[in-house]
Amino acid sequence: MDFSKPKGTYDVLPVDSGKWQFVEDVVREVARVYNAQEIRTPIFESSELFHRSAGETSDVVSKETYDFEDRGKRRMTLRPEGTAGVVRSFVENKLHVKTGLQKMFYVGPMFRYERQQKGRYRQHMQFGVEAFGSDSPLVDVEVIAMACLVLEKLGLDQNVVVKLNSLGSKESRALYREALVKHFTPHQEMLCSDCQTRLEKNPLRILDCKRDASSDAMAAAPAMIDYLVPEDLAYFDAVKAGLEAAGIKYEYDSNLVRGFDYYTHTIFEVQADIPGFGAQTTLCGGGRYDGLVEEVGGPFTPGLGFGMGLERVLLALEAIGSSQGEDQGIDLFFLPMGEAAQMMTAEVMRGCRGSGVSCEADFSQRKLKARFKLADDAQARYTIVVGDDEVASRELNVKDAVTGEQTVVQVDELVKFCE
Repeated sequence: MDFSKPKGTYDVLPVDSGKWQFVEDVVREVARVYNAQEIRTPIFESSELFHRSAGETSDVVSKETYDFEDRGKRRMTLRPEGTAGVVRSFVENKLHVKTGLQKMFYVGPMFRYERQQKGRYRQHMQFGVEAFGSDSPLVDVEVIAMACLVLEKLGLDQNVVVKLNSLGSKESRALYREALVKHFTPHQEMLCSDCQTRLEKNPLRILDCKRDASSDAMAAAPAMIDYLVPEDLAYFDAVKAGLEAAGIKYEYDSNLVRGFDYYTHTIFEVQADIPGFGAQTTLCGGGRYDGLVEEVGGPFTPGLGFGMGLERVLLALEAIGSSQGEDQGIDLFFLPMGEAAQMMTAEVMRGCRGSGVSCEADFSQRKLKARFKLADDAQARYTIVVGDDEVASRELNVKDAVTGEQTVVQVDELVKFCE
């Protein structure tokens, strides 16, 4: 029987876990300074929640969700993204009764049945932010700035570009829908089968098609910005002005379309600009979704957010040669010789660890040369051989792995020595 991991998943081995912890520490710290509070939602919800919010014509819903029926005959879906679950929780727990801006973040796994490729997995980790309660364009700027600050703290700020577009309000989208239908109808036979369906149900989704992306019809498609009503255009201009005031460089991209139907007004992506990084360049993306809370059963509440794929971020860090988060080894490695030395070593390590000094010991009685190799493999800064003399004197001979120097240190002074 084959017990290999499922296709499209991966194991994070101990040698790599430090890199993940580094990235997760950064996103949590940025969330803290932006006063975003953590929210944790189930990894599966009713299928209707995701199908209703994301849109039946989106690729995620039509092709990529992990849907199943539980033992109660209820249709469930592993979450393909984080926004819908957070909005459901926001409504169910009546968080909307609180006035003012509410910002939340999450870090957790998402699931999509898609073709595995570099940086794209069927189970992937995502950092996401959702902000509720404000229709100010400056909150759009703040959310985009938050994503940029994460990448800056990770050392990627010189290697990314913000792409920006607007989908406008319902009024603007109705005008744009009419223009798209008029434009693509003469080319309907040249479109892929999915886009032929989208032309009838949701023509905006055609612009997100990867198969027809290079077609002449796509290149000549009308731009959303030309169909924004004056109020929507003014809102978009205010977002751009806010980004400029904040010193955030952006590029207007008339072809930018996000993969979910709930977006309105501002949408954005932060893309990696790293030689050799590959075709999948998007590190994070998001936008405003002012009607989604109402769609899920709550009162009208403005909202916006973004999701950041951590696998893609780690690949970007690797591409620029970053070593942050790599295993830096431990402080002390003990080699006790004999039963009394083992007992004292256990005592000393407990005190060291309680004071924040990392340490390890080899309690075997194999040859000393092999045991020293274990200390080297653990990247220990200091190695300490403990024998009967050390037990009697409570003095330790501490060897520095970097300089080769040896220092006699009292047991009670060991923690201070390592500072």
